[in-house]
Amino acid sequence: METNTDNSAVGGEYLTFTLGVEEYGMDILKVQEIRGYDAVTAIANTPAFIKGIINLRGIIVPIVDLRIKFKLDKVDYDQFTVVIILNLASRVIGVVVDSVSDVLTLSIEQIKEAPMLSAALDTRYILGLGTVEQRMLILVDIERLMSSRDMELMEEVVA
Repeated sequence: METNTDNSAVGGEYLTFTLGVEEYGMDILKVQEIRGYDAVTAIANTPAFIKGIINLRGIIVPIVDLRIKFKLDKVDYDQFTVVIILNLASRVIGVVVDSVSDVLTLSIEQIKEAPMLSAALDTRYILGLGTVEQRMLILVDIERLMSSRDMELMEEVVA
C-alpha cells in the first residue's frame, strides 16, 4: 500500500483539544493563542460553521466552529468552550472547540496511519492517530482543513 507522504504526521508537539467525546491534536506551531469564547459579529450568508468575526487587536479574525464543521450532534457554549487562534500561511483564523487539554510531544512511533474507512468519510485532513498511554488522538492537518475548498469562503468574509 502506498503512503501519501505529504499527509503523514511527524513527531513533534501537538496541542490537544476535544470536540464532543473525541480528542484531537494539531501542530502547536500553528497556534498563536488560546482565548475563552466571546461574542462574535455574525456575517450574513455564510455557512453555519463560520460563526462570524472578531476584532483581535486590530486584526479581523474569522471564527470557525469545528464542532459544526465536523457535524457533531450537540454544540453548547459553556465556560470550557475556547477559541484557538491560529496563524496559517500569514492568515489569522480562530477555531471554536469544546476544550483544550494540553500539549503533548509525540514521537513518530506513537503515530499510526489513519485507517481508510469509507468514501463517505473525508480523511484528507487527518494526519494520523496518535497514541499516548490509553489515549487516542486524531491528528488534524489544520492548515489543509482551513485552506480546503469549502473553507475558502473565509477569504470572502475578511476581504
